[in-house]
Amino acid sequence: MSPAISLPGRPVPLSVAEPGWERGYPPPVSRSVYAAAHVAATPGGGIDWESTAGFRDFLWDYGFGVAEAMDTAQRGMGLSWVQARELIARSAARAAERGAAIACGAGTDQLPPGGHPLPDVVRAYEEQLELVQSAGSDVILMASRALAASARSSRDYLDVYLHLLRQADRPVILHWLGTAFDPALAGYWGTTEFAAAAELVARLAGRADGKVAGIKLSVLDAGHEAALRRLLPPGVRLYTGDDLHYDELIRGDADGHSDALLGAFAAVTAPAAAALHALDAGDLAGYQAAIGPTMPLSRAIFEEPTFHYKVGVAFLAWLNGLQPHFAMLGGLQRMRGRDHLIRVFELAAAAGALLHPALAVQRMEQYLTEGSS
Repeated sequence: MSPAISLPGRPVPLSVAEPGWERGYPPPVSRSVYAAAHVAATPGGGIDWESTAGFRDFLWDYGFGVAEAMDTAQRGMGLSWVQARELIARSAARAAERGAAIACGAGTDQLPPGGHPLPDVVRAYEEQLELVQSAGSDVILMASRALAASARSSRDYLDVYLHLLRQADRPVILHWLGTAFDPALAGYWGTTEFAAAAELVARLAGRADGKVAGIKLSVLDAGHEAALRRLLPPGVRLYTGDDLHYDELIRGDADGHSDALLGAFAAVTAPAAAALHALDAGDLAGYQAAIGPTMPLSRAIFEEPTFHYKVGVAFLAWLNGLQPHFAMLGGLQRMRGRDHLIRVFELAAAAGALLHPALAVQRMEQYLTEGSS
C-alpha cells in the first residue's frame, strides 16, 4: 500500500505511489543533456561535501552530464569563489574517476560588485577559465555581472568573448542568463532587444573558429529560443535553459530541437531520464508520458521570484534522501514559504519525482511539524 499524508488545507490525504522508473539510465544519444547541480549544506551553514558529491553521482547514474558551479549551485547567491574553486576541483576529479561528463562554470565573481575596467574583467575570467581547464573539465563561460556593469557597447562584449575563446583549449558553452534568473544581467550583450542580442551571439559563434560548442539560453521564452537556434552556425548546439518549456524544446519540430542544460533536471531527474530514454528509442508517446507531468512541478519550482528556484531543488533532494538536512548556503531555504513547498511536494508526487515514497512522506511530515527553520 502506498504511504499517504494529510496536507494542510487538503480535505483528502495524498497517496504517494512508487514511480516505477529504473534505478539508472544510460546517457542519452539523441540529445546532449546536462543537469545543473545544487550544493548541499550543513545546518551550520557550511558545505556538506559528502552529500554534494553523492548528488552528482546520482545525476551521473541517471545519464546526465553535470553542470557544476553554476547559478544552481548558488554562484553569486551564497557560494563564494573560494568555495567554487574547491567544488570544481572535487567534482572534476570525481567525474574523471567515473569517466563521466562534466562542465564547470567560469565567471568573474572573485571581483567585488560594480563596474571595473574591462582588462580587469578579462583577467578575472582568465583566472577562472584556467582553473576549470586545469581541473580537466569542459568550460561554461558564465554570464558576468561585472561585464554587464562595465561594458559600454555590444562591441565590448564581442571583444571580451573573442579574447577568452582564444584562450580556451577546447570548445566551450556560452551562458546567456536572463533577468528572471539574475536582474543584474539586464542589457547583457549590450542591448535590451532580444533579436539584436541573438544576432550578436550568432556572429560571435561564427567568428570563434570552432571554439563555441553551444549556447546555454535561459530567457524563459520558447519563441526566442527557437529564433536563436535558427541563427546559430552548423555544429553549435542550443542548450535550453528554459525550465518552463523544456518538454517542447527538447522534443523539437521540423526546424530542429534544443539540447539541454537545466536546473530543473536536478529536481525531476528520474522521470526526465526515462523520457530521454524513450526519445532515443523514437517513442514520442513515451517521452511525453514521462516528461509531461514534470512540467507543472518545474513551473512551480521556478515561479517568481525565479532566482529562488534552488530551494525547490534542495527540498526535493532532501525528500529523496540525497542529503540529511533541508539546508542551503546562507539559509536560502527560508526564501520559499510553507505553502509553496507543499505544492512542490504534491506536484512531485504526481510527476513521479519522489523516488522513495515512505521516506518522502516521513520527511514531509517532519517539515510540516518543525517548519523550515
